[in-house]
Amino acid sequence: MKKVYISLIVDLLHAGHIRVLKEASKLGEVTVGLWTLKACGEIDDIPYLDYDKRKEVLESLTMVKSIIPQDSASYKSNLLKLKPDFVVHGDDWKHNSQKRYRLEVIELLKHWNGELVEIPYSSDINDVNIKDQMSNLGITTTSRQGRLRRLIEAKPILKILEVHNALSALIAENTIETLENDEIVRFDGMWSSSLTDSTSKGKPDIEAVDTTARLTTINEIFEVTTIPMIYDADTGGKPEHFEFTVRSLERVGISAVIIEDKTGLKKNSLFGNEVSQTQDTIENFCYKIKVGKLAQITKDFMIIARIESLILEAGMEDALTRAFAYVKAGADGIMIHSRLKDPSEIIEFVERFRKEDSYTPIVVVPTSFNSVTTEEFTKIGVNIVIYANHMLRAAYPGMVKVAKLILKHKRSLEAEADCMPIKEILNLIPGTK
Repeated sequence: MKKVYISLIVDLLHAGHIRVLKEASKLGEVTVGLWTLKACGEIDDIPYLDYDKRKEVLESLTMVKSIIPQDSASYKSNLLKLKPDFVVHGDDWKHNSQKRYRLEVIELLKHWNGELVEIPYSSDINDVNIKDQMSNLGITTTSRQGRLRRLIEAKPILKILEVHNALSALIAENTIETLENDEIVRFDGMWSSSLTDSTSKGKPDIEAVDTTARLTTINEIFEVTTIPMIYDADTGGKPEHFEFTVRSLERVGISAVIIEDKTGLKKNSLFGNEVSQTQDTIENFCYKIKVGKLAQITKDFMIIARIESLILEAGMEDALTRAFAYVKAGADGIMIHSRLKDPSEIIEFVERFRKEDSYTPIVVVPTSFNSVTTEEFTKIGVNIVIYANHMLRAAYPGMVKVAKLILKHKRSLEAEADCMPIKEILNLIPGTK
């Protein structure tokens, strides 16, 4: 029998997959290279089902002889091991972001006179259309909440964008950019910032907006989006209060909460020692983390400890001591912050932390040290980058400019160039058409 290789994610088994498998089985014995979570992360297509569940579905098909893991978006490793006579694939990859892998397959097959067989793409039914329909229907609380941990496992680094209302959240979810190498990039999740949530309501960033009010905004955001959210809880309040905050956040489907190791009236960290700010003791903050972890019900919810030692000039050793203590207390991740434009102290912290802990996720918020790219953060071991206030900061100057133009010219004609067409806004809103 000839050997046939098919590469599949098969998060949703549909008629298009069956057509390809039927054609492949006519050529010989079919081996499916089932994509692992790591491979899916390379093309930013994270499955809802885990590997074992997807494998179980394929094992029920008589057309499939064997199933092996494909641990990369590249087919090279598996093809060199199997040296199949045929590789079968839908012809859609001639034009999408996977075309570089197609060319790689063609070159590899030449070495043993293998053949690439391409099946006409099922435009009537495919993963993209089905997932778009699912997105329009919404997402369950459980599915959204667990998504963040899966993304951290699947991708080298996550890009999280600040949102402060449902419209900014729609922009965060739907903005996609295709780079020169055909790589498609998008934001992986949302950041509910206490700063921008307060500011958008015209209130100071001193925890004046309570959890109940913030959850109202989050419920509006969740009604129209599907991607996960990380919640900025400032200090988390007293341990007894933090316990209830965790349960409230879990209930609505938030994936993670970040709390900072400061006490007293909240002051923005970027002020540093210019204003009076007090850092909590390690013992007290560890206790708060433990209380939060005991309060949570699901295994997916994450509590991330934010360390203010560099902000308050307490030194690198203090920051590292706290980081290891917080992880030991149960923190699911560490956020390290700095108000310097030079990223050297952030880089030093991450590199030194990674020498002792290669697993715990590290979060950075490069508002000040904004010259560092996601690729550079990935190389040193950062897992999550949060762009923490940019959507609100971008909206404000645009609105002020338009308001001034209308007053200046006593009409709106001159302001139109700075406004997006109303149809474009309507197209973004679900259910408008």
